Parts: sequence; structure tokens; C-alpha cells
Amino acid sequence: MKPLLIHRYLFREMLGPFFVSAVVLAFVFLMAQMPQLADYIVNFRVGIVSVLLLVVYTIPFFLTFVIPMSTMLAVLLAFFRLSSDNEITAMKSGGYGLYRLLPPVLVFCLAATLLTAFMGVSGLVWGRISARNLLKQVARTSADVALKARAFNTRFKDVVIYVNEIDTRKKTLRHVFIEDRQHPGVTGVIVASSGVLESDPERGVWRLILKNGVINHVNMAENAANSFRFETYSLDMDLESALSLAAVNRPKSEEEMSISELLSFIRSRKEHDERYWKAVLQINKKASIPVACLVFGLLAVPLGIVSRDTRKSFGVGLGVFFFLVYYVFLAAGEVMGEAGSRFYPPVVGMWMPDLVLFAVGAFLFARAAADRPVDLAAAVVGAISRVFRRKSRSGEAP
Repeated sequence: MKPLLIHRYLFREMLGPFFVSAVVLAFVFLMAQMPQLADYIVNFRVGIVSVLLLVVYTIPFFLTFVIPMSTMLAVLLAFFRLSSDNEITAMKSGGYGLYRLLPPVLVFCLAATLLTAFMGVSGLVWGRISARNLLKQVARTSADVALKARAFNTRFKDVVIYVNEIDTRKKTLRHVFIEDRQHPGVTGVIVASSGVLESDPERGVWRLILKNGVINHVNMAENAANSFRFETYSLDMDLESALSLAAVNRPKSEEEMSISELLSFIRSRKEHDERYWKAVLQINKKASIPVACLVFGLLAVPLGIVSRDTRKSFGVGLGVFFFLVYYVFLAAGEVMGEAGSRFYPPVVGMWMPDLVLFAVGAFLFARAAADRPVDLAAAVVGAISRVFRRKSRSGEAP
């Protein structure tokens, strides 16, 4: 009964820091999205309800990063408090070493692993598809949301539009000036007295129907120019570049595929091209990031009890440092894995960060369990002091 009470006590110690860390980190990620959300509200005039739905759809994406980091901070802070209050020493004197305290940590990290896996496998796909469909609906109902009057509108790919007046009620434009560079080597300058902007999400374009204007084409390669007048002229512009949309008939990206769809795609792909390697990378990424919760939990235990005199901020700093190291390795593996490198394939790129931090965590845990912890604080301070001594000596040299 006594081990169960200790395990419950330790589990509760980790819950509080986990939820606090998750809320704070989620808020930080949300603040990073605020410029884009504000852009939708101010420039695109998207409704508040739609913006709130976009926030909900992005939650699974940043939770795949928030949950592993919150897990590490929760374990680290729990063991730091137990160590600073001498409760770890009391437990060891009662026969409860670190190995006997590991089960609640593993259960806690396993729960975080399953939650992260759910977010990465199901939640992320649902969020991406739902956000894309919502933005398409916005484009379908408000074709003029990408334009501002008396301003150079550059949101469309290879097209610059200046409109003197926009009647949002009638969906009409007056006194339109356009620079069109959609055709390589040819620049078109269009001036029209009026126009109407319509969306065609099925084809992934916005169609601008102009009336009573002039088109001037300049071909620099052939050193030629021509001009002609028109009564009605239609100009198609890329919808995706304006609102970060994708056409309905565009195939799903690898990030939008489920596990079964990724496996089917890999089996059906005869050529090992860029999309093939991206699909392989996504499968391994969806598995390696959840497993990182277990790795971070193992690493956080010795970091939390590394030294009784160590400040909490230093321990948290070490945790953040190892977390950044993990994601630097992961980002490097993703970049190299997408290229299908033979020396660093996606399987290696996605699992190498887990293996490296697991080795570090296992080493530090074994030393801490044997009452021979590595004093990382002293090691870092010593390394910094040695660097400064070398610089001072080199400065004193003639």
C-alpha cells in the first residue's frame, strides 16, 4: 500500500506543473499566431467567429509541441521540489530509490505520449483540413476580402492591383489599375474604369471581370509591345496566394494525410521522389514526437535532482536547452529527410533526436540513482569560466 501512496503523491506533484506549463506555452504559441489572425480581421474582414474557429483548428498543431515540453517541465519541477525539500533523501532512506520512483513518471509520460500521438495522428489532420475548408468558405462568400481601396494590393501572386473605390455591397470596383506578371517574360499593364471580383474556389482562382479599359503588353525578351482596348476582359488570379488557400481539387498534402493514407501513398508510389520521402518522413515524425514525451520524462528526473544548491531557474533552463537541442536535431532531420539523403534518411532523421536524448537521460539517471549525479551547474559554470580565462590570456598576450 505504501508504494502506491508514494506513486500517487508523485503523480499529483507532476499534474500541477504540467497544466500550468501547458497553458503558458499554449498562450505563447497563440501569441505567435496573432499577427496572422489580426491580418484576417483587419485586411480580410473575416468575422470573429471564423477567426475563433481558426484558433481552434490550430490547437492540435501547437499541442504536438506543447505537450512534450510541458511533460518535461512537469517532471523536472516535481523532482526539483522533492529534492530541495529533502523528500528524495527521505524516500531513499526508506528504501525507495530512483528506480522505484520511476513507475509513476513512466505512467505520466505514457499518458502524455498517447495524447500527443492523438493530436499528431488525428487532431492535426482534422485541424488542417477544417481550417482550409473554412477559409474556402470565407472566399466563397466574400470575394472582395483580399482588396483594399486606394492601396497597392500585392496578395495575389504575380499581380499588383490598385483600386480607387470598392463598393462592398454591390461587389464592384471603380478605376482599376493592374500590373500582371503571371506570364514569364511578359508584363501587362491594365487600366479599367470598373470591374467585378468573383471567387471560384473549385478552380482555386479569383476572377476579375473588367470593363471599358486598355491593356498594354511589354515583352522584354522579344523587345516588343502592343496595346488594345476592350469592353470586357477577365483576369484569373491565384486564390491560394491571397488567403493561403488550396483548391478543392488539389490532392492532400502529406501533413493532411492519415496514417492509412500515408501507407497507401507510399505503397503506390513507384518513384522515390520528393513526395515519397515526405510521406515516409511524416509517418516517422508522427511516431517519434510522441515517444519524445517518454525520453523527456527520463531526462527530467536527474535534471530535477542534479544539485540541491542549484536554482530552479537553472534547472528549467537546462530543460529548455535540451528541448531546443531536440528540435534542432528534428528540424535538421526533416530538411535532410525530405531530400531523401542516403546518409541521413527520414527514419534516422526523425528518430536520432530521441536516441541521443535517451542516451543522455539514461546516463544521467543511472548516475543519479547511484548517488553520483553529474553536477551540470558546476560543469557549465566551469566551462564558461575557462572560456573567459582563455580570452583574457589571449588579450594580455603581446
